[in-house]
Amino acid sequence: MSEFDYEFDSDVVTEEDIEVREPRLYHVMLYNDNYTTMDFVVYVLETIFHHSGPVAEKIMLDVHQRGKGVAGTYPRDIAETKALQTRNLAQEHHFPLK
Repeated sequence: MSEFDYEFDSDVVTEEDIEVREPRLYHVMLYNDNYTTMDFVVYVLETIFHHSGPVAEKIMLDVHQRGKGVAGTYPRDIAETKALQTRNLAQEHHFPLK
């Protein structure tokens, strides 16, 4: 028997209880300002966040009446991407939307 002949069955380590956690979720918030139009906020909610018309209008009214509203809730990388897309689109249309 050579020195490299081993029994490999006993060398396998298995874990029966592997804990898989869901990624932490983050809210993407829109804040009210005196310059961004309500139509543009609805447009952003429909195009970037893929909300239907009535849902986008409800979120826009929350932003307008309460000063802020949740545009969506996502894992961190997606939330950061959507926030960046919103800022870029607002800047292209000369709105200070945050």
